[in-house]
Amino acid sequence: MSEDAGAAGAGDCVPDRIEALGRPAWGTCSPPWAPGYREEAEDMEHIARDLPEAAERLGLLAKIDILADLSEPEVSRIVDAAPARTYRAGELLYTPHRPVEVLFLLKRGRIRVFRISPEGRALTTAIVAPGTMFGEMALLGQSMYDNYAEALDEAHTCVMDRADARRLLLSDPRIAARIVEILGRRLMAMEQRLSEAVFSSVPQRVAAALCTLAAGQPAAAREAGIHLTVTHSQVAELAGTSRETATKVLGDLASQGLLRLSRGRITIVDRGRLAAQAAA
Repeated sequence: MSEDAGAAGAGDCVPDRIEALGRPAWGTCSPPWAPGYREEAEDMEHIARDLPEAAERLGLLAKIDILADLSEPEVSRIVDAAPARTYRAGELLYTPHRPVEVLFLLKRGRIRVFRISPEGRALTTAIVAPGTMFGEMALLGQSMYDNYAEALDEAHTCVMDRADARRLLLSDPRIAARIVEILGRRLMAMEQRLSEAVFSSVPQRVAAALCTLAAGQPAAAREAGIHLTVTHSQVAELAGTSRETATKVLGDLASQGLLRLSRGRITIVDRGRLAAQAAA
């Protein structure tokens, strides 16, 4: 662990500025169980770049759910305070070793928020779809010390310091009301995930994880088969099981004609039967 990570873990200094996102999450070498580890052994070096046109950023931010009631000048003020950052699939946005207190506005891609047990098992607490926020603990005056966030796809975000988020978002009753609504839905979703972890079998959890990933696909893509760029290890983490068990379950689902498997990719052939398997 790097000196910066050790200091953050000790609670001596918690970075709350956007620049802190550029620091490596694991130092020079990530452990083999680290979230974001890919079977393809890709380089996970952080990428940060602005979208080419300010107009495109404005258009995408206007579609964020908490900003739906704002005028174009009001959204423009938020654009000015929220630099764009892009993360590759499998890349970590924040970890307990690199805690940051910023709010993310997700324009494209999906984010998995989760925790890791002392034994190295992952518990997914949320899968964030495009058009909403995450990292909302910064708005509530709390920290994300125990949480990890991983990009499931290439993720395009805007990030705001806590001070700007409170000044521009919480001070507006329209935005504050939408934030409360979103937090309520996320609490219900987390309770559902915890119930699944306790009461559902591993095959049910694997099927449910695949259905959740498929939900973000366009309707046209669903008709031709849903292609998920996801590894067996990632499915195992989403379902709260081991990679070996997830691979066996995926093989069983493929033999039933519900899936097609290839390296780093899963194609859902029959989403209806897969959903029935998750609910069985």
